[in-house]
Amino acid sequence: MDWKRLFSHSDRAQVRQRPDQDVSQRLTQDVSQRLSQEVPAQLTPELRARIQSSFDAAASDEEHFPSTIDPRIYHVKLVRDHLGPLAGKRVLDAGCGKGRFARVFHEQEPEAELWGLDISETMLSFVPSGIHTRAGSMTELPFADEFFDGAYATESLEHAVEIEKAVGELCRVVKSGGRIAIIDKNAEQWGKLETPEWEKWFTRRELERLLRKHCREVSSRKISYWEDVEPDGLFLAWLAVK
Repeated sequence: MDWKRLFSHSDRAQVRQRPDQDVSQRLTQDVSQRLSQEVPAQLTPELRARIQSSFDAAASDEEHFPSTIDPRIYHVKLVRDHLGPLAGKRVLDAGCGKGRFARVFHEQEPEAELWGLDISETMLSFVPSGIHTRAGSMTELPFADEFFDGAYATESLEHAVEIEKAVGELCRVVKSGGRIAIIDKNAEQWGKLETPEWEKWFTRRELERLLRKHCREVSSRKISYWEDVEPDGLFLAWLAVK
């Protein structure tokens, strides 16, 4: 995730006016139709290597891929609140990068057992001590069934390529009754930012459908970086209970 790229379009800097309801509904229908016509992408060995190489190279760019995150940002607070008390629990940060979120949660609740998974071992080298790490793909999580009490993926599912498989894996490794949080970008805002060719954004309904295959409770909402700022529609959050 390119932090500077995203933060330069933050909700605090610009609150967009809500579109007319009819226009919004037509846009949603158009996006849903486009998505339904897409051929499912495949994470080939060649593509996986390109993605890994891209993030290996990006790890040296602290300006755009920082190791820390302000705990006051609403994305952090939302995930933390949904997961609930973490002491004594095992939690997965899927696609953790340098472990920004896990770092905050580890500082807040040092008795939690936090794990960070990422495709880039170079990114994982920045994860602070006290947090377990594992290199791997979100489509083939190297963990046993129901290994975690909870899991979250923040702006990482967009890079998984085989999205349905990645969602299934995220749910597989969480215990029954465990909580799952996903934060990613809204397909209705596609084109707002430059993206690599493999990146994918989602509609609310799209990920709700995939999560409901495995979870008994699923909800979604638009969110902003700051709790007191109206969302501009770029980011969505999906919250689930398995």
